[in-house]
Amino acid sequence: MAMCSTRQLLTTCVVVALSFYLSHGRENPSFKIKAVNLGGWLVTEGWIKPSLFDGITNKDFLDGTGLQFKSVTVGKYLCAEAGGGNIIVANRTSASGWETFSLWRINATNFNFRVFNKQFVGLETDGNGIEIVAVSSTPGRSETFEIVRNSNDSSRVRIKASNGFFLQAKTEELVTADYAGESKWGDDDPSVFVMNIAGRLQGEFQVTNGYGPELAPGVMTDHWRTFIVEDDFKFISQNGINAVRIPVGWWIASDPTPPQPYVGGSLRALDNAFVWAQNHGLKVVIDLHAAPGSQNGWEHSSSRDGSQEWGQTDANIQQTVDVIDFLAARYAKSPSLYAVELINEPRAPGASLDSVTKYYKAGYDAVRKHSSTAYVVMSNRLSSDDPRELFPLASGLTGSVIDVHYYNLFSDVFNSMSVQQNIDFINTNRSADLSFVSTSNGPLSFVGEWVAEWAIQGATKEDYQRFAKAQLEVFGRATFGWAYWTLKNVNNHWSLEWMIKNGYIKL
Repeated sequence: MAMCSTRQLLTTCVVVALSFYLSHGRENPSFKIKAVNLGGWLVTEGWIKPSLFDGITNKDFLDGTGLQFKSVTVGKYLCAEAGGGNIIVANRTSASGWETFSLWRINATNFNFRVFNKQFVGLETDGNGIEIVAVSSTPGRSETFEIVRNSNDSSRVRIKASNGFFLQAKTEELVTADYAGESKWGDDDPSVFVMNIAGRLQGEFQVTNGYGPELAPGVMTDHWRTFIVEDDFKFISQNGINAVRIPVGWWIASDPTPPQPYVGGSLRALDNAFVWAQNHGLKVVIDLHAAPGSQNGWEHSSSRDGSQEWGQTDANIQQTVDVIDFLAARYAKSPSLYAVELINEPRAPGASLDSVTKYYKAGYDAVRKHSSTAYVVMSNRLSSDDPRELFPLASGLTGSVIDVHYYNLFSDVFNSMSVQQNIDFINTNRSADLSFVSTSNGPLSFVGEWVAEWAIQGATKEDYQRFAKAQLEVFGRATFGWAYWTLKNVNNHWSLEWMIKNGYIKL
């Protein structure tokens, strides 16, 4: 057998290397991901799978539920005077922020109440008996209450304090915890309040803390094992999709013993996803959907009570970088790893541009420490006026991607639009929006979330088909690709699986 010349050997090496890069989508401008999000799997969102919460005792009272209490005798709402740091009064004729008390759940019957300025309702002894105040920044025994509901009318409640007495509205300016005895639940009882649920959260914190440490591990393990399975990856690969975007929570880096109330096991599910992706020729975008402290205050970032506290300290930013480092180190050698998204939907102004930029710099370096080829995705801040605000950073980083999310929802402007106006908005406004962030010398553009759902009532199947087709055509111009939200959802049009199986979308 003749020896190969140096030139032949070099040519062979170049061809092999080029084939590797092309097969992985690297340095190939014609390759774009057509992905689907695996939402509601490793980061809980109750609206995607409501039945996940069905077994929780007293499931009306989960962390972050906003409660308002109207005294039946005074006829006015309880209120944290000045939003907190003061007494609790009963003198408001209507209820909004200061009159809404956010639950922290201790167990099925005991709770803390957090007020607008983040203090906790508690007891303070004074000359008038046990007065109710909101001054403590941390909850303890005196900030613990039991909610007792009327068995015949669940909106009528009494609130039992840690001293064994019930709260009562003695006057508009004096609320105390010194009412003893039973109640006939009449309108003459100052310890009776009409309760209104002003809002609720159904995220990972709520489901795990709701079930508690005894039940949550089994419930979540069963959910992770059954909600997404390998057959789903097979279905995806056979229907024109070439990638999955997988939302994960920061606690995955502490698996198998994450801090309470989170439970271990999501890491094993993510490991399985990488195996399934390789088996079916799919790429994976890991998406840090829930960062420590919550980057947007919503349930899908696992906020306990709607608070947004991510990025406020260097320690918090470093904790988040450590999660990215963990994920990049674990999956860098997998042929399926295509990109790491550093955080999902940080919301301005709570997530400042300075903190986001500082984090993105460090997160990018953490990925590059383990992989020179994985793309690094940076989500634009929600509620920011400048879609290009990340360009000064991202343009100087190889393999950087800007993620934008486009929904014809979540704004009043869409509520009165017709079918054709929605489609025109995609072809005109969204096309212009995407073009603005798709530049030849800047980062790649990624429509990381979109859906063929809208505010239209009574739309026909053909209407939906036209709406989906318009988005596919426009978002197909994104230089990195797109990802539909989401694969499975009890709301049919939000489920790409349902949309494909029922002929609404064809890829």
